[in-house]
Amino acid sequence: MPELPEVEVTRRGIAQRVGGARLDHAVLRAPTLRYPIPAGLARILAGRTLVEAKRRGKYLLLDLDGGHLLIHLGMSGSLRFVAPGTTPEKHDHADFVFGEQVLRLTDPRRFGALLWLAGDPLAHPLIAKLGIEPLSRAFTPVWLQQALKGRAMAIKPALMDAGLVVGVGNIYAAESLFGAGIDPRKPAGGVSLKRLGRLVPAIQATLRAAIRAGGSTLRDFRGTDGGMGDFQTRHKVYDRAGLPCLSCGGPIRMIRQGQRSSFYCPRCQR
Repeated sequence: MPELPEVEVTRRGIAQRVGGARLDHAVLRAPTLRYPIPAGLARILAGRTLVEAKRRGKYLLLDLDGGHLLIHLGMSGSLRFVAPGTTPEKHDHADFVFGEQVLRLTDPRRFGALLWLAGDPLAHPLIAKLGIEPLSRAFTPVWLQQALKGRAMAIKPALMDAGLVVGVGNIYAAESLFGAGIDPRKPAGGVSLKRLGRLVPAIQATLRAAIRAGGSTLRDFRGTDGGMGDFQTRHKVYDRAGLPCLSCGGPIRMIRQGQRSSFYCPRCQR
């Protein structure tokens, strides 16, 4: 699933190519994704200007004068620019045409979202319940200690709780915990402030490095230029079960946590 780095890479690509441009028209080829696409959306969008491309968690918010287009990439979606006249394929569900720039939404599993918000987007139910942005100044070790207080669940699934911290996801939680030297099984409420003092900067450094690398492409993700992300070549523990740890040489272990695979080094993470 595209996480914070992949969505941020997409946001930046959109802002660079069509920020301030007029959305001439939209072509919508599916009546529904995860949620029904609003009736008349193509008509609503036509002629509006893209004022700003924003991100909240894993949601893209395209501020168009007079409203906001909310986009979620689901499990395997992507937004990329294609040449005008490019024939759409089976899973290409929408085109947004900005002059000669055509932004195409692809979503093979249709788990994404495409919604029009006329009011305050931060008050929408999908956005309002989201937790703190991990790249914000408010995300500090002290804040995290208070947020985790009393939580018996393991630290890794706690970091993946979007109601607590947005956009970290499976890959980046595993890599961040390795960077901080914390066992993913450790009870979240029992992680000391000292260790959280390593974890918070590890999360931020991991996410920023992934953004610089264009995200992680494990299957379907592509940036707006159609290129693959490169961060998967830099994973230190994720998807490396049985391979030697790049720090100590011991084998990376894989366990299941909350129906997700977790990868860690038993020697380096305690």
